[in-house]
Amino acid sequence: MVVALVLASAWVGALPAAALGKRAPSRLRSFASCAQLVGYAQRHFAQTRGVPEQVMPGVAEPTIPVGAPGVAPAPEVSAGKDASPSYSTTNVQEEGVDEPDAVKTDGATIFTVVGRTLYAVATSGPGAPRIAGSLDLGRYGGDLMLHGHRLIVIQGQGGGGPIALRIAPAPVQGQTVITEVDVSDPASLKVARTLTLDGQYVNARQNGGTVRVVLSSTPRAYALPAARDRASGWVPRSRFASRISGRHRVRAIVPCGTVRRPPSFSGLGMLSILTVDLDKGLWAVDSDGVMTDAQTVYGSPSHLYVATQRWIDPDTTVGGLPQASTLIHRFDVTDPDRTTYEASGLVDGYLLNQYSLSEYKGDLRVASTSRPTWWQGAQTVPSQSFVTVLRRAGATLAPIGRVAGLGQGQSIYSVRFIGDVGYVVTFRQVDPLYTIGLADPTKPRVLGELELLGYSAYLHPIGDDLLLGVGQDATPEGRTKGVQLSLFGVGDPAHPKLLAQHALGASSSSQVEYDSHAFLYWAPSKLVVLPVQVFDDSAAAPGFTGALALRVDQSGIAEVGRVAHDPVNGYPPPVTRSLVIGGSLWTLSDGGVMASALDGLGRLGWVAFPTSG
Repeated sequence: MVVALVLASAWVGALPAAALGKRAPSRLRSFASCAQLVGYAQRHFAQTRGVPEQVMPGVAEPTIPVGAPGVAPAPEVSAGKDASPSYSTTNVQEEGVDEPDAVKTDGATIFTVVGRTLYAVATSGPGAPRIAGSLDLGRYGGDLMLHGHRLIVIQGQGGGGPIALRIAPAPVQGQTVITEVDVSDPASLKVARTLTLDGQYVNARQNGGTVRVVLSSTPRAYALPAARDRASGWVPRSRFASRISGRHRVRAIVPCGTVRRPPSFSGLGMLSILTVDLDKGLWAVDSDGVMTDAQTVYGSPSHLYVATQRWIDPDTTVGGLPQASTLIHRFDVTDPDRTTYEASGLVDGYLLNQYSLSEYKGDLRVASTSRPTWWQGAQTVPSQSFVTVLRRAGATLAPIGRVAGLGQGQSIYSVRFIGDVGYVVTFRQVDPLYTIGLADPTKPRVLGELELLGYSAYLHPIGDDLLLGVGQDATPEGRTKGVQLSLFGVGDPAHPKLLAQHALGASSSSQVEYDSHAFLYWAPSKLVVLPVQVFDDSAAAPGFTGALALRVDQSGIAEVGRVAHDPVNGYPPPVTRSLVIGGSLWTLSDGGVMASALDGLGRLGWVAFPTSG
């Protein structure tokens, strides 16, 4: 069934009902006991040849240009009914579902991690911006989630930050540390509780006051042969410490009896989901486990989806790219105290990132590519991309419709689903923007197509009829030339139009190309702000590092101004985030925080982070 669909590379249309019904069941099965879990792991250990999680390398974003620094519109907090929003928040995919980021704000204070230090920056009062308080976390970097006076800091150890897709040549033993910080007094930040977990941090989502953290763990049994006959060798552990009560505990993240596995072997790693009620704190944690890897996380208001590529036998990766599929697990998140497994499904190919997934009226739309962007080997069959619609049928996410044959010989570079229309950008030499009609999920179809040079790596809706793409300009041969913004008119999805473009010139890049959280759209002012670096030092286009502000509307794209931070060691630090608070534009870098006038970008204030931080 899979081979037949891949070979039918020129076919575009809904997947026949007869073919849809041939998918193998993908329901997860629970282990009855620790003994059963250990027996299963020991039987399959030889199959892995001692190499855990033979997962193919990353397709999480397009290649980051050399020199680059390491959705529904972003939610905006309202100042009251019919009033203008008072401050911006993290740019997220789904309204009402917050995502972890390096910066969070409640409108009065900005919280950010620089180096190993958590800073609280006051945005009002005398001398603002000013550092109101700081806290040494003891570890570098971290993602933040904020609810009331509780701030959660999620930090990876051993494996770095959020996990990337990989082929692991040896066991990867990482740890994740979650720290609960009391921020009720920004001048006196206090660690309340910590939770140290075996495994690498994948991602997280926040629905109301509940945060769900997804981890991917490599069993200790790979590195410790003596642990292979015990549950502790296969199930990751957690270590809890409270500075409030003095309580400590060490235990398995998930009990053996609640661990599930796919019907076909998908590796011995562990996908763990920790559910944290921030109204109670880190001591109240529910957990769920699946014996598989975890790579892509997407959250809707009612569900959390975790996707992973099917386990690949190490021998099949020699000499060519194996046919791959992606397994997707769905969890119900409507109960703030727990996360409940519901169903699993399977699609052909690889996902680009979280924007490849979108829930709409209970169905899940999935965009995938048969060949990932990193694959440089020979193609016996030209690559193609798909949009598949999955619907829950019991414990299975069953395909009910599909479009195939998108972007022959190309890979997906960006995806955005808005209502019942999907927008898919594929690229190899030119950038076709496909519009996919999904009003009838059983009969999805290509509505329109627009070709232009270059590609968009991130797509953002601007009002109802406009779509802004941020990516790279390119030559007819597909060689990238620098950052390019493209404004599309999508009022008639069957006839998408290119309304305007704005190019920054050679050797330019933007963090937005691989990190959507770096993008700011402030709807009241029709203002788009993105961090940029321009390395062309010619007289016509001098180099620049900072934030670029543009006004984007039906009339086109107009540059409003640029903001550069004060130099550190002789060089301006790259801007990483932008916020609107109290009528001002706030930009952040590792060097400090700057406040600028929203109208004209005139400098209002600057505070530098201590260089020791």
